[in-house]
Amino acid sequence: MSDQAATQDAAGDGDVEVETGPKKKGLSGKKLVLFIVLPIVLLLAIGGGLFASGMLDSLLGKAPEGEAQHEELAPLPTALYYDLPDMLVNLNTGDRGQAFLRLSVSLEVVSNDAWGLVDQVQPRIVDSFQVYLRELRVEDLSGSAGIQRLREELLLRVNAAAQSHVVDDLLFREMLVQ
Repeated sequence: MSDQAATQDAAGDGDVEVETGPKKKGLSGKKLVLFIVLPIVLLLAIGGGLFASGMLDSLLGKAPEGEAQHEELAPLPTALYYDLPDMLVNLNTGDRGQAFLRLSVSLEVVSNDAWGLVDQVQPRIVDSFQVYLRELRVEDLSGSAGIQRLREELLLRVNAAAQSHVVDDLLFREMLVQ
């Protein structure tokens, strides 16, 4: 006898029970991951890699950032720099020993005419620097605020020695406190 007949005899009232396997509802979990989730993750990873490497910009026709910034910058005007001779001065320490300041300075002059004027008054500029620097203490030169104050004072003294505004900026080439 077949299984249906055996089941029918056991039930006795003629109802047939047919056993079937578990019903499949769409895609199973493994197939869902394999066919849907995995391709999406791979596409996102490839897109992220292209974006991070910068290749995506070239594919979309965008210019790299370095070139775009380079085009926007205007050329700098030619600046004239006048180098003063190196200076070595004693600092004011009171009675606590000796301290020295070695200083190298460049002046940014406004024009060729100003260059000639600075060249003519250079001894006067160096003298005013020497007098001012000898009265400084080591504490006056500490920190960026002290350096900025020194820059402003020296710039004022340069323009005062030239008796006009001939220098736009003062640049430190070397500054050593011992």
